[in-house]
Formats: sequence, C-alpha cells, structure tokens
Amino acid sequence: MASGIRDKVAILGMGCSKFGERWDKEADDLMVEAFEEAIKDAGIEKNQIQAAWLATAIEEQHVGKSGIPLAQALRLPFIPVTRVENYCASGTEAFRGAVYAVASGACDIALALGVEKLKDTGYGGLPQRSRGALNSMFWANLSAPGSFAQVAAAYVAKHGCNAGDLKQAMAHVSVKSHDNGARNPKAHLQNKITIDTVMNAPMVAAPLGLFDCCGVSDGSACAIVTTPEIAKSLGKSDIISVKALQLAVSNGLEAQHNSWDGSYFATTRLASTRAYAEAGITRPREQINLIEVHDCFSITELVTMEDLHISPEGGAIKDVLDGFYDADGAIPCQIDGGLKCFGHPIGASGLRMLYEMYLQLLGRAGPRQRKQPPVFGLTMNLGGFPHQNVCSVSIVGRHGAR
Repeated sequence: MASGIRDKVAILGMGCSKFGERWDKEADDLMVEAFEEAIKDAGIEKNQIQAAWLATAIEEQHVGKSGIPLAQALRLPFIPVTRVENYCASGTEAFRGAVYAVASGACDIALALGVEKLKDTGYGGLPQRSRGALNSMFWANLSAPGSFAQVAAAYVAKHGCNAGDLKQAMAHVSVKSHDNGARNPKAHLQNKITIDTVMNAPMVAAPLGLFDCCGVSDGSACAIVTTPEIAKSLGKSDIISVKALQLAVSNGLEAQHNSWDGSYFATTRLASTRAYAEAGITRPREQINLIEVHDCFSITELVTMEDLHISPEGGAIKDVLDGFYDADGAIPCQIDGGLKCFGHPIGASGLRMLYEMYLQLLGRAGPRQRKQPPVFGLTMNLGGFPHQNVCSVSIVGRHGAR
C-alpha cells in the first residue's frame, strides 16, 4: 500500500533570481541566475544531474514549448528534460516530477526549474491567450478579479460577517505582504503601504481594490533534489526533506452543482487534508510553523487560512486582524512578500515559495529570518478560478522531524 514520500527526498540546493521587471534579461538569463545559486548551494557538478523538469505556464510569450529551452540555457548534458504546465501550480509540478523521480529510484539527483518572462508583453496582468476551442464554447466570459471578488461576497453571505470587517482584514493582508517584501532584496515590490492607502485605492472588482491584487513578474526559481543518504555523503548535515506533495484538481462539481457555495476553495481543503496525512501532521495550527500561500488576491489568502484547516471556519478575519499571520505572529504567512510583493512569474512561483521555506528552515533568510527557525513549512498554489482550479500543497521540514 502506498505510504507517501515523507523523508524519502532531500533538497540538496535551491536558487532564485531577482523578481521584477527584468527588461535587461531574457528568460535564459533568469534560468541561469537561479541555477547558478542552486548548484553552488548543492555543491555538485552539472554532470551529476540525471533528469530535469521545466515549468512555464504561458510559454507562447517567451521560451516556447518542450524541454529544450532549459537544456539549452543550462547546457545540460543531453539528459531527459520534461516541460510541465498546470496553471499557477506549474512550479510545484516541476518539483513534484523531480521529487518523484528520486523517490522512485529512477535517478539519484534531479533538477526542477520554473521561469516566466511576461513583462515584455506590456500587460499589467496575465497576457491574453487561448483557453482552448472546446472551453470557449461553454466557459463564462469572466475576469480573474471578478471571479475572486465573488468569493468575498459568498464568504460574507455564508458567515454573516460584516463586509467592512472583511475589507479591513483584506487590507491587513496586503499591508503585511508589503511590510515583508520591504525586507526582501529579491522582491519585485519593496515598498511599505498603509491601511488607508489600501482602503482608499481605486476599485477593481468590489471589494477588491488595486492593492488587493497581485501583478505578474519576470523571474526564475530552482531546486536540486536527491536522497537523504546521498545528501549526507556530500557533506550536508542540516538536511531539509520533503514531507508531503499533494495535488487536487476540480472535476466540474464546483462549476456544475450547488453543493459548493462559492465561499471557499474545495480543492485546497482536499489537498491540504491529504498533505497533512502524508506528513503525519494531525494539528496543523500547532505543528505548521510557516506558510506561503497563493495570494493572487487578498481574499484568496484570507479564505485559504481556513481551507488549510489553520483558522477555524469563519474565523480567519479575527486571526488576520489579531496578527496571527504577521511576520512576528504565531504562523507567519508570506514572510518573503508573497505573490503580492515578491512577485508572480507563474511557472516559478511554486518553487519560489519552497525557496523561502528552505532558507527559513536553514536559518539563512537574512533580515526576515524567524528568531526560532521553523520545523515544518507549507506552501500552497492555486491555479485557475474559484469554481475550476488546480491546487497543490507541499510540506517540507527538517529531516526526521515528526
């Protein structure tokens, strides 16, 4: 019977480029920037890597299809390279491929890298692209801010909370991310903002204002993984291992049946439950020390706190306003600035979240380092729309920690 991958795979090294409007760099340059940090950290030679996975979500706008862009940019030694795409969970999908390859014994050392170069398109958000001829026949003509704004309305209706209190909590989410991003030299946005700035910003899709929405960035992130035994043989003493990798994908129920009320993300609840079981975590509010979630909009982050079974249902507003998820709170969320401020190069975002967990677990996060290094860190990506999406949940931590 399947037992999962807890502690079967170690992170040997990680790297991340500077995120932002990298007008002076091509996607190749960003991949090299992330890879050079990762392979130096891993302490190995490039020819020791036996397989690689590349994540890009909107490849038509920059590198194109196939695994060739990664192999060519890094001059990989004719090894297998697989390109993956799964909306905003693409980076975690690349990581999952590399981790499973090592866990299965198919290879000893594997690489996962995500990249996106979208600012050259001139779009402030995601560039327009085909959603497929079949989907165009029945998909609603909706926008991302509009669909996620509906989650806020459904949340208020379900829990009977005050809409003003929800807006205040959403503003706190954004201010927190900007505070954290200001301590991160690799972040796209490094400016602090105030609650008043958020509350009085132009409305995009009520109740989402300008500062409730994340933009997109140029950037790349990279992980090199192996077995704990090989990591030890290479001289690694503080080993960070993968505790769980879970993925849940909408099957049409949310879009086609009224058993889903629109106030939560069904996939997140399922993926997190499975991840906790795989990692052996029974009390997430007490055992998880640090989280990075998909804050494409401030309401997404707030609702996700409940879907991860950390805040009680209907209780996220109180937890957020109490500072539970602040950098100096009980469980910091987006301590690196999150999508909102570190940035959101779609294919790299999942790996960027894991990069922050890796640094924090090793006590190497600089000015934003937690005084007490965490034991378990969780990352979560959500790609798509509230009613039709892909959710990935990863848990990493100190090797052998229970």
